[in-house]
Amino acid sequence: MNLSSPAPVAVALDAPDASTMVRWAALVGSHVSHVKVGLEVYLRDGAPAVHQVREASPSTQVFLDLKLHDIPATVAGAARSVAHLEPHILTVHAAGGAAMIEAAAQALPNTLIAGVTILTSLSDEDLRHIGMQGSSAECVVRLARLAVQSGARALVCSAQEVALVRDAVGTSVLLITPGIRPAGSSADDQARVATPASALAAGSDLLVIGRPITGAVDPASAAQAIAAEILAR
Repeated sequence: MNLSSPAPVAVALDAPDASTMVRWAALVGSHVSHVKVGLEVYLRDGAPAVHQVREASPSTQVFLDLKLHDIPATVAGAARSVAHLEPHILTVHAAGGAAMIEAAAQALPNTLIAGVTILTSLSDEDLRHIGMQGSSAECVVRLARLAVQSGARALVCSAQEVALVRDAVGTSVLLITPGIRPAGSSADDQARVATPASALAAGSDLLVIGRPITGAVDPASAAQAIAAEILAR
């Protein structure tokens, strides 16, 4: 594999302020394929955050992680409102249903709409408490099928379900895996975590990594080390 290529990693830029976000983006951009702008940053800084990230890291794709979840008309309108930002990926909650996912996909045909299945912070016990039937793996596969049938071209699931999801939806769907922690790292608030190597071996296409990179003393070196480990596989 070409070690000069960016690694299939989306760095979560969950920064406390815009200047920190821009600094992180500039530091990691040469090592990874995507930078992820999440809900906290977008609600605080708005569309300018995406423009600033692009300027700081022009070679990376933008992953806009807003996890939209509302009635179809509202989600379609929200998706159209970010069309000018041209995100490569935009997330919606698969639990929003078929019509909602379809509305997002139709509103942004040039963006990969990613259906978020079950959050990696949720355990089987958490799912029982909110009334979800079956294990986390069963819920993930059920929502994955629904999302793809409704127009999603990407899915978000933990590494523990990647192989099952791949079997369920085929090879054309981009599988995105959050909750990635290099060996020896803290799980923080994630319930279902995996190392980069194990997630890729299971079939993930894009790894979401935040604090192990952005919380490092030297984020650039942390990103480079993770990228080198991945690309050397």
